[in-house]
Amino acid sequence: MALYNLSTIADNLQTILSVQPIPPLLELLRCGKRSSKTADKCCALLESLLAFDQGRVALTSEEGGVLTIVEVLEEGSLQGREHAVGALLTMCESDRSKYRDPILNEGAIPGLLELTAHGTPKSRVKAHALLDLLRNSPYSRSKLQPNTLENIVSNIASQIDGEDRGGKAKKMLAEMVKVSMEQSLRHLQRRASFA
Repeated sequence: MALYNLSTIADNLQTILSVQPIPPLLELLRCGKRSSKTADKCCALLESLLAFDQGRVALTSEEGGVLTIVEVLEEGSLQGREHAVGALLTMCESDRSKYRDPILNEGAIPGLLELTAHGTPKSRVKAHALLDLLRNSPYSRSKLQPNTLENIVSNIASQIDGEDRGGKAKKMLAEMVKVSMEQSLRHLQRRASFA
């Protein structure tokens, strides 16, 4: 809590980094309840420290460092999840080519998708930004209208014969999301079996 309070003054962040706080912060997150106030403060502090290369290197050097943040993203409180997605976004924005794969390999997509629908307003924005960075293409695509994906599916469905094309489009979209979630779940199960 003291380190978190000190971190609210930006000039203190380098001093905090000099005492190598990343390993003990990760240990607190691993051992404690991920939806606790302590976890919220740890994630907030990590989000601030990951703005520095030294912090990002320390996190990725720790076995399961990125995974720990992804677990808070999935299981934390609303506040903790907001800071967890902010931490991952900070990493990916600093060097997309370096941090994209480590974030994807830890299965962050399901948690990010859930945040886009059920997170705080800030976490929704951060989750959308991170999902954009995690796409295959390094070039940002134009911002799509909220119904664009549904419109694409509707266009595909319009080529299908029969009644209720809009219903078919929604069904196709729901099936695509279901398959994606099942693949992510299998990935998480494989990852858990190796832990």
